Amino acid sequence: MKPKIVIDALSLLGSLTGIGRYTYENAKELERLNTYKISYFYGYVSDKLITPFGAQSAKSLRSWIVKNPLVKSIIRTVMFRISGIIAPRYDLYWQPNFIPNHSIKADKIVATVHDFSWEIYPEFQPVERVKYFQKYFYASIQQCNHIITGSQFTKREIVERVGIAPDKITVIYHGVDHSLFYPRQSTVKPLQKYILAVGSIEPRKNLKNLLSAYAMLDKELRNEYHLTLVGAPGWKNDDIIHEMKSLSQWVKYSGYVSDDELALLYSNASLFIYPSMYEGFGIPPLEAMACATPVIASNASTLPEVCADAAYYVNPLDTKAIKEGILNVLRDETLQKALIAKGLVRAKEFSWEKSALEHRAVFNKVLAQ
Repeated sequence: MKPKIVIDALSLLGSLTGIGRYTYENAKELERLNTYKISYFYGYVSDKLITPFGAQSAKSLRSWIVKNPLVKSIIRTVMFRISGIIAPRYDLYWQPNFIPNHSIKADKIVATVHDFSWEIYPEFQPVERVKYFQKYFYASIQQCNHIITGSQFTKREIVERVGIAPDKITVIYHGVDHSLFYPRQSTVKPLQKYILAVGSIEPRKNLKNLLSAYAMLDKELRNEYHLTLVGAPGWKNDDIIHEMKSLSQWVKYSGYVSDDELALLYSNASLFIYPSMYEGFGIPPLEAMACATPVIASNASTLPEVCADAAYYVNPLDTKAIKEGILNVLRDETLQKALIAKGLVRAKEFSWEKSALEHRAVFNKVLAQ
């Protein structure tokens, strides 16, 4: 009989940002491997994995809930309590989004800890989220049988901050969907060259410094290379929005786009830049590399580990360094070709199939204990 596992899939109820993408891709591959009888927790229990398209009907409601912290807190509390009543007992419960719901009955618990942004940069987070993590994270994570994380960098943080033994933590890199992200030729050549940045519109992504650096470029260069920002609306972003509006002649905000649209945007960009202050992994630079686009990345947190020698690194706190990085890559065709070649090689090292196999190995190890 197959082991019964349940996956918390609340992050799929809306646009797939980092954690949602991580959850969906691994769940999809685990279903394909057909090792377990899998159930999903959406506030109710289902045996159906919601696709990104199936979740769109919930997007507007979820967006409203996210913007109303009190409502979000009440809903979260109610869902946690009723789940313990309606859910059967499972052999293993995987929480891919930090804090397990201990109302779900399972013999073993595995949780994925992505980062400590809520603790290191609380000023970048919604107040309600910080309070929730402060109240529940440390006590809940200690009760897990095993922890998964996306980088050696974050594993060291878990050991230092939580005190969990290293052998209870497994690093599993995220993946790239190579059936979606590959060099694509647009049927219509873009009339305007552009620099691309992808990420939620929130302070941690460091878009304010990127916009300031871009504004420092000569007007002629800005006329030649516009800046396109792609990502879901975030929080605490009034100053970012103000900066975008002040540069509206050259800066375009496309919001959340489909995977196919994103792959085309990557492929046709002159340059991809990811100046984030702090990441637990960082999928977009690898997707850009897979689309044969030269990448500039922040030299902070996990990004040098993920991108290795396939990116041009800048200090995210130094707007002049960001500006100089943009200039250096745009002006140097030899450097662009080298980054593209190294990026294509680096991106091939990451796949969701590999990630799911490594998750299965962890689950099997925990189940056997």
